[in-house]
Amino acid sequence: MNLPLSLPNLLTSLRIFLIPVLVLCFYLLPLDLRYLASAFIFSIASLTDWLDGYLARRMGQMTPFGAFLDPVADKLLVAVALILLVEAHASALLAIPALVIVGREIVVSALREWMSTHSDRSGVRVSMVAKVKTGFQMTAIIVLLAQGPDLTAPLVILGYLLLYIAAGLTLWSMWQYLLIAWPDLSSGMQKPKT
Repeated sequence: MNLPLSLPNLLTSLRIFLIPVLVLCFYLLPLDLRYLASAFIFSIASLTDWLDGYLARRMGQMTPFGAFLDPVADKLLVAVALILLVEAHASALLAIPALVIVGREIVVSALREWMSTHSDRSGVRVSMVAKVKTGFQMTAIIVLLAQGPDLTAPLVILGYLLLYIAAGLTLWSMWQYLLIAWPDLSSGMQKPKT
């Protein structure tokens, strides 16, 4: 198997490589280093998310492999970071937006897969709401990773607020995607089974 090597694909691969590094730092470093190191690693990984797409478009190196790997890397990074945060904070206040965000990713991924095989539409493109959601989401995760689970700290409160905004935008963007797909999804409901 010959994988297409390009700078954007290498950056996406780096993001996947940084996921276990994030987990190891989060669990193995002493408490006084754990949170800032985890936030730094997540920040670098998040930066590669923006940079790989920018370079792929700028350098004309958009590939099917990159188009597949990029969203997988994004979803893995966010899901792992949210799992670490939910475990560290042990709070329903954090678990609720984390479940909304991860649940939306599952629904939208399944929707995209379904549309690629069962719809005349080419797929569901990323909306502006989803891009703004990603900004809030990544910022919230960085803030929460950097601070640790002190619910009285102003930065933690800010992180929670940003995460709830991201969760609200997550639901909004999922609703937009479902509206786009609804004509194809509902057409199957009107056909009698044979």
